Amino acid sequence: MFRSIRVRLALFALVALIAFLSIESAAQVKLPRPSPKASVMQTVGITDVTITYYRPGVKGRKIWGDWPSEVKGEATLDNQNQRPAGAPIVPYGHIWRTGANDATQFTVTDDVLINGQPLPAGTYSLHTIPGRDEWTIVFNGTANQWGSFNYDPAKDTLRVKARPQAAEHKEWMDITLDPEKDNTLVAAIRWEKVRVPFTIEVKDVAALTIAKARAAVAAAKSDDWQMPLQAANYAKANNAPADAAKWYDQSLKAIDEQIKAKANFQNYSRKASILLAAGKPMDALAVAEKAVEVGKAEGADTAALEKRIADMKAGKQ
Repeated sequence: MFRSIRVRLALFALVALIAFLSIESAAQVKLPRPSPKASVMQTVGITDVTITYYRPGVKGRKIWGDWPSEVKGEATLDNQNQRPAGAPIVPYGHIWRTGANDATQFTVTDDVLINGQPLPAGTYSLHTIPGRDEWTIVFNGTANQWGSFNYDPAKDTLRVKARPQAAEHKEWMDITLDPEKDNTLVAAIRWEKVRVPFTIEVKDVAALTIAKARAAVAAAKSDDWQMPLQAANYAKANNAPADAAKWYDQSLKAIDEQIKAKANFQNYSRKASILLAAGKPMDALAVAEKAVEVGKAEGADTAALEKRIADMKAGKQ
């Protein structure tokens, strides 16, 4: 009898476990949301800017406006279960998640300027405080928030002002990132008949690129001639002669390792190109002639290099 009871208890426990696991599995099913998720990414210079958000629809509702009664402070009123009849979806003067579901997330891989104000590299929740004539764009240090319900202004990293513009009707909220200059993007929040732009600027793309190149070249393998050469060419073109000279030397040392391992036409030709880029035409000419000698012994096609040698001697390179 006791054994029968134990068996029945064991079976009951097994059935309960299976039911629990079934519920857990069902909780992982991906279901459609009324406000679909979206993401936009744009690179400015070498800096990646990514905005992830959820897109609510207008659906015939009143989107912007004043709350029916006075509510002090900026706290969000974005709770559909407590929204009185006739109230706007996004009331003026109150913090908004800038979309639906999770608060909009803003990620930037390097320090930038937002409307001219500094924002460090990182990931932020992006909230807004809409107004009839002026919006506040808020970059809060707590990312991955559900809505703006737990928003803490003490954790704001940056607030900037932006001017709303009249625009054609946009049924689904949209955020765009468009290049304006080589170092500037324009982000724009669009919904209903409102567009709110703000700028994202990398202050000095060349300085940032060279700073990152220093770390990359320092970590390059001793026989990697390409990375220091690319960095040197960029530094040379962007008024950083000291860095360029150092990296050309590193590239030459790396190609010498390649030649030591395999003294062929290809490696000698590469060394000639590096020397020419480094502003050493006579050294480049001598190595190019050596490359032709080695290439002919290998049976390689040396015609293009021979023409280049002739151009070098004629002062055309």
